[in-house]
Amino acid sequence: MLEQFLAQLVNGLTLGVIYALIAVGYTMVYGVIELINFAHGEIYMLGAFLCVTFISALGIPFYPAIALAMLCCAAFGILLDIVAYRPLRKAPRLAALITAIGMSIFLQNLAMVIWGSRPKPFAQEAVPAYLKLTAVDVAGVHLTWLQVFIFAVTIGMMGGLYLTITRTRIGTAMRALAQNKTAAALMGINVNFVISFTFALGSAMGAVAGVLVSVYYNTLSPTMGYVAGVKAFAAAVLGGIGSVPGAMLGGVVLGVAEALGAGYVSSLYRDGVAYAVLIAVILFRPSGLLGRAVIDKA
Repeated sequence: MLEQFLAQLVNGLTLGVIYALIAVGYTMVYGVIELINFAHGEIYMLGAFLCVTFISALGIPFYPAIALAMLCCAAFGILLDIVAYRPLRKAPRLAALITAIGMSIFLQNLAMVIWGSRPKPFAQEAVPAYLKLTAVDVAGVHLTWLQVFIFAVTIGMMGGLYLTITRTRIGTAMRALAQNKTAAALMGINVNFVISFTFALGSAMGAVAGVLVSVYYNTLSPTMGYVAGVKAFAAAVLGGIGSVPGAMLGGVVLGVAEALGAGYVSSLYRDGVAYAVLIAVILFRPSGLLGRAVIDKA
């Protein structure tokens, strides 16, 4: 029993930290411009496909290919903001929301045209051999180097994100925009630059998550961003949409809930258990685990 619980817990934490990587992209954009960027899941998908393409078509090694995929997705995030969202800054929120859904569908179909509609295996020959080995064996639970790598990358990126937001000028500008865009602009902050930087940062983290999931499950497909995107959005809401620490916590809670539900109930109800937890939290704490309640003064 203990062995099964620990195995599911490790699996859940592995999934959870990946969900957290994607969720911070949602919550940062929402925190700055109050937009639910439903195309973020597709950027996660593009990160995985670009990494595989760099490896298989250009012969670039595994780690540099990840870095290059991050740069490309960061650039794509900026392009997405400039082309799709910037013209709608002063439009009703519904227009931007519909545009985000449209971009999500467009990117899915674009990926199908470029890479085909069928799922593909990740280029396992390019993955360093040590990542497939067992790193630690505790109480019969095998923790692989790949899982250690996922934890290390995620913790490192979360730490870097925290320092960026709290200790840098651009992070201060992001927090200022989240409070009041008009006041931030009057203080001399370049609003469009900060928003584009937020898109780039979230997209780069989403690209890493796409690569990690593709290596972990050895598969990637043009539709992989939809399910992961919805779950990451749920994690962001669970933690408190707009809160970066909340997105991290929500991702981990959702991942563990999924794994335990799959292990002790049924893998068929994996998504159902996770969303049941989400609905319960929303019912009893609508602002999320770390979100702040908004008082309607109307």
